[in-house]
Amino acid sequence: MGAQMATAGWGRRHTVLALCFCAMFVAYTDRVNISVAAVAMRDEFGWTQTTKGLVLSAFFIGYLACMILSAALAARFGGKRVLALAVILWSVFTLLTPAAASLSIAALIAARIGLGMGEAALVPAGYDMFRRWVPEAERTRAVARFLSGIPLGQIVGFVATGWMTSRYGWPLSFYVFGALGLLWAAAWIAGVHNNPSEDRGLGAAERGLLERLTRDAAEKSPTPWHRLLTRPAVVAVFVGHFCNNWGLYFLLAWLPSYFRDALGLSVANASLSAAAPWLAAFVTGNASAVIADRAIARGVRLSLVRKVTLGCGLLGFALCMLLVRDVHSTASALTLVCLAAGALATCWSGFTPNVLDIAPRHAAELISVSNTFATIPGIAGVAITGWLVDATGTFSAAFLLTAIVSVGGSVFYFVFGDARRLDV
Repeated sequence: MGAQMATAGWGRRHTVLALCFCAMFVAYTDRVNISVAAVAMRDEFGWTQTTKGLVLSAFFIGYLACMILSAALAARFGGKRVLALAVILWSVFTLLTPAAASLSIAALIAARIGLGMGEAALVPAGYDMFRRWVPEAERTRAVARFLSGIPLGQIVGFVATGWMTSRYGWPLSFYVFGALGLLWAAAWIAGVHNNPSEDRGLGAAERGLLERLTRDAAEKSPTPWHRLLTRPAVVAVFVGHFCNNWGLYFLLAWLPSYFRDALGLSVANASLSAAAPWLAAFVTGNASAVIADRAIARGVRLSLVRKVTLGCGLLGFALCMLLVRDVHSTASALTLVCLAAGALATCWSGFTPNVLDIAPRHAAELISVSNTFATIPGIAGVAITGWLVDATGTFSAAFLLTAIVSVGGSVFYFVFGDARRLDV
């Protein structure tokens, strides 16, 4: 208790967490700007919705291919080095995107795959840093704050890209956000150490607080894959993550098109409307983490907290998806989509810290497998949505399918989810 009180202010671990948050923020500005820019790119290059869906989903091919590899590299060489190289890689591909788009669809798809390869390391490397730098009592909030870079990056990505596209053309956002990533990499390399024991600026109280984490991180042991992957609690994390990402990627990739094509907004207004739900997600994601930690501190079972936050979040999201099919005004649609994004963000206090609950020593490897599985919606879900919109002429069927996936995920997690530590 004394060590925690002595480190109640801003510590070195908070700097690590803040920079990890900034990395997530940069990643999502780089990831979503094409969702807005693609509206103008479609007009310039004559894309169909199906072609646009293929371009948007190409990112996830590289993301999927490198996820588990990046976790292995983080475990071997440390999260600091892997994350620094990853941000440099994806920033370079962001800068190259306009040239690739002008060259050919194949070159653009290759650039998007390269971007995905770089961003694949973000979550595993971040979790590797958390197991070294974040005490157990702070992990729910730490993970939620890390992930809150997602909605904030989307807000800035949508709004800034819409403004830059309207004023200066669609290529500018790729140059701006790519350069931002290179600036982040310079700050990360100069200001962060892989382990607390290597940081000479670490105070004695904070060093004592992190001492056990340093010892645990130094222990090398093979990952018991069979024992981990056959546990129902682990599978429940994977399913919850998959279903949450189906909704996340649906909103991420298709909101600008929905607001422009279905509701008739301009590119700039569509980007502003698409940004609003992520402000709701930023608020609810952080608020639900605080509430979850307080509930746990008051004696509520950890497993129940995880189930309620994820299960109810997915059910709330599904309800909003069903209701939005029957509205035609911008205000009503925007309200429901904001509620949907907020519901999705409450899920982050469920499945995301769950791997640290059940297997902290192998959290980076588990989250890499989970994120690999949860990337399938980025490929299949985004492409299927484009096909459904082309086939039906509306977004109604896509909203319905997304709701069905969410309900299935909530039921599975309610039944099989658990937060008790596994004997691995």
